[in-house]
Amino acid sequence: MKLLLIVDDYLPYSKKVAAKMMHDLAVQFYKNGHSVTVITPFHETKKNYNTNLLDGVKIIYFKSGKLKNISKFKRAINETLLSFNAKKNLNKYFISNSFDGIVCFSPSIFFGSLVSSLKKKWKCKSYLILRDVFPQWTIDNGLIKENSLIHKYFNFFEKLNYAAADRIGVMSESNLKYFNNRFNNDSRFEVLFNWSSILKKPQKKVEYRNKLSLENKVIFFYGGNIGTAQQISNLVYLAKGLISRNEIHFVFVGKGDEVSVLKNLIEKYKLKNITYLPAVNQEEYLKMLNEFDIGLFSLHPNHKTHNFPGKLLGYMNYEKPILGCVNSGNDLKELINTNYAGFVSETGNLKEMIKNALELVDNTSLRSKMGKNGKELLMKKFSVKSAAKTIERLFD
Repeated sequence: MKLLLIVDDYLPYSKKVAAKMMHDLAVQFYKNGHSVTVITPFHETKKNYNTNLLDGVKIIYFKSGKLKNISKFKRAINETLLSFNAKKNLNKYFISNSFDGIVCFSPSIFFGSLVSSLKKKWKCKSYLILRDVFPQWTIDNGLIKENSLIHKYFNFFEKLNYAAADRIGVMSESNLKYFNNRFNNDSRFEVLFNWSSILKKPQKKVEYRNKLSLENKVIFFYGGNIGTAQQISNLVYLAKGLISRNEIHFVFVGKGDEVSVLKNLIEKYKLKNITYLPAVNQEEYLKMLNEFDIGLFSLHPNHKTHNFPGKLLGYMNYEKPILGCVNSGNDLKELINTNYAGFVSETGNLKEMIKNALELVDNTSLRSKMGKNGKELLMKKFSVKSAAKTIERLFD
């Protein structure tokens, strides 16, 4: 079977966890005997498109406007044009090639028009992997007003994106309930858990500990997007609450709209127990993950939908206990806590987070046990083989 994957960000140019996830999925499809092609925008492409081959997967980078490190207005315009630019720059390719199935990855809501036209052309089905409920989260966080002109604008493309899909995979049971309520039990929605390829844990080294002069420290590590949805201040206040414990240090690695908030809080409270580093490539990220002790995450309390941050899969793969906070009703809390893979509390309960953090710091065997439990949970519930099988059912 010939499968076309459509994604707004991909390896090797992207440093995002989502790009690695999609490549893991593409490689798994390839291992399952399918011919796999990925199309993705890239602003540095000079011709209509460039091609590459990575681990058996053909990647086509089509010419498009810049999507990162630009103003929100310019990004909105360039994202709106994604379908148009794909159709324009890949028109000849789409005429001379056909596919048996389309898999589209969203957080971007702007590929609906492209998917609809390709489905008609090739008479095939499409699967939408829905990882980010946009624009709802921007309303939840107060970035845009409900029923405003900009909300209606984004909502039009969101509906177009959903309408183009024959099946839609959401990341949790709580999100399935949300969409069932919103769309009157639309049978196209199903749970598709996040996934990861299973990695063998490498031998522990101390490269970054030495570089950062953090020898003999217990290191809490946050790696990934630092944006509004993460409300990174939760983790800064955690570090502030643990400032008296000299053996504890926090390392934040990533980029996003809230990096300035992180830096300002570090400066405001003179937090010498926090190190911030800009985003790094996957190889360097995994080196850090292997060296450090505890994986951190945070979600904004106002979310009506229930995200599962992709960074948690990396923490599980490298057997790191998880410490984090989530919005009320997010089933991630029960999942991590009942499987004893870490401690998750509701966002805002700083006292409980500090208590949980200290329990991990003071008990090395607990950290080891929770890390191993996380790896077992990953293999049982979040394997890339399972995700590929779920998606392939649509095309059988």
